[in-house]
Amino acid sequence: MQVTELSAQGLKREYKITVPADEIADRVNSRLQRLQQTIRMPGFRPGKAPLPLLRKQYGRSVMGEVLEEAVDQGARQAVEDRQLRPALRPKVEVTSFDEGKDLEFKVDLEVLPEVPEVDLAGLQLTKLVADVDEARVEQALDGLAKARQKHEPLAEPRPSQEGDELLVDFEGKVGGEAFEGGSAKDFTLVLGSKTMVPGFEDQLTGVSAGDRKEVTVTFPADFPRAELAGKEAVFDVTVKEVRAPVPYTLDDAWAKDLGEETVEGVRNRIRERLQEEYTGVSRMRQKRQLLDELSERYAFPVPEGMVEIEFDSIWKQLKDEMERTGSGPDEDGKSEDELKAEYRRIAERRVRLGLLLSDIGNRNGVQVTGEELQQAVLREAMRFPGQERQALEFIRNNQAALEQIRAPVFEDKVVDLVFSRAQVEERTVPVEELLRDPDEEGAPPAEAAASTGPGEAAPAGEVAVASAGLTAAASAGLTAAEQETPVEATPGAAPPAA
Repeated sequence: MQVTELSAQGLKREYKITVPADEIADRVNSRLQRLQQTIRMPGFRPGKAPLPLLRKQYGRSVMGEVLEEAVDQGARQAVEDRQLRPALRPKVEVTSFDEGKDLEFKVDLEVLPEVPEVDLAGLQLTKLVADVDEARVEQALDGLAKARQKHEPLAEPRPSQEGDELLVDFEGKVGGEAFEGGSAKDFTLVLGSKTMVPGFEDQLTGVSAGDRKEVTVTFPADFPRAELAGKEAVFDVTVKEVRAPVPYTLDDAWAKDLGEETVEGVRNRIRERLQEEYTGVSRMRQKRQLLDELSERYAFPVPEGMVEIEFDSIWKQLKDEMERTGSGPDEDGKSEDELKAEYRRIAERRVRLGLLLSDIGNRNGVQVTGEELQQAVLREAMRFPGQERQALEFIRNNQAALEQIRAPVFEDKVVDLVFSRAQVEERTVPVEELLRDPDEEGAPPAEAAASTGPGEAAPAGEVAVASAGLTAAASAGLTAAEQETPVEATPGAAPPAA
């Protein structure tokens, strides 16, 4: 077998591999001889069937197996002999073969780049911290009480007002035609809850039991159902009953209905959840700043194939969103070609960040333990209620799916490592500043530094990196045993269908 390098430009490699005809013939003969020992043919004792007869009957299938094996071995030899790290599966093209002649084929691949070592101690990051505002706790407590508030029929008839609960029948039409989901009977609606299309509840303020009212609304342009987005609808509403809210008292009896002994216990639970939310937002902001810092400091070529995969994923999300909302390519007037160029730059950035984080993890011995992977797999399976067992089975038997789950776990561990090594300044800010979109105009300098720059807001959020980059580079540093970590189904978990 002869391997000849045809091209080595940047990260791309191209090889021509030649397997001599006599080697192919030897492999075919060897396989037929092994087959001869086991095959049973009418009229011949076991192991005595003549090779010419076996060649005539099985020669084509044996030749196919031999060629497939030769191509696989040749491609693997080209990679191993040169100690290459392929970014993706090599592409193989057979260029010449006839029986009795040499087998020639080409192998095209891209290799992972040399990633510069990141100076973790030289990274300067800001961790935003916000204390739980007691006013927000009280606001959440009041909202919780209102959400569980009961209503009762009016003692004396009166027009409806905000806070009342209406029992209604309604039928909606667009362009004079009824539409799916546009009608209901005995529907309960609390005025002021903002659960209906904007304007619907407002027009039912001031009605009384027995009234019929025509309500006209316009669905928002970004309404999830594209066939209704931006359309005007007319609803024929019959008011069957008006119910007034029953005053509530925030006391320990009320708290017990929520599983707490006292109202203060409910407040503490609200504080904890708000603090968890703030901590999560803070980490996301700090991670975004880290990714921007890495993107600005470290530039190196990335495999085009990996960029294309990431771009296809981003573009599919964007197209699905446009189809869902019925919107055009871009509200700012950008053409589809301009948008594609913009998102391809984002895809390249994501791949580069994935490779950087993966290299940091490999240099510092970051690994995903079997228990951590198992927990991540279980969380993924729980996203399919009633089909958990099938989902677990699918993931366990699909290495690619397992790597897709491993990648974000690995990423989070690497990010935590960087946070522990970098220079991190902790800054206490008001809650409003913590929750503000850093791309908003007027954002403070520290927040602006955490943004991605003009035009780099990708559909899935810029705190995500390309899992392809993490998977390819991280897998290059794993042992075979680690790459094939078994995932066991949990006893008692409900089954799924893939």
